[in-house]
Amino acid sequence: MRLSTVILPIHRWSEGQKIWQRAEDLGFDAAYTYDHLSWRSFRDAPWFGAVPTLTAAAAATESIRLGTLVTS
Repeated sequence: MRLSTVILPIHRWSEGQKIWQRAEDLGFDAAYTYDHLSWRSFRDAPWFGAVPTLTAAAAATESIRLGTLVTS
């Protein structure tokens, strides 16, 4: 069985990097993030772009598959 996770693009990279690496360390096959322009409950909070987030995640991980769950 392959398991995947969703990581919202709400974390500054100093914290977000640890989350993406932890997903890989936990053995997830893939990790996805949203490419929405905003999200209801995070309207007044940070919401970062999917492509820069995935680029940084690719540089910080080794084997986990990465992608967008939804692309605008």
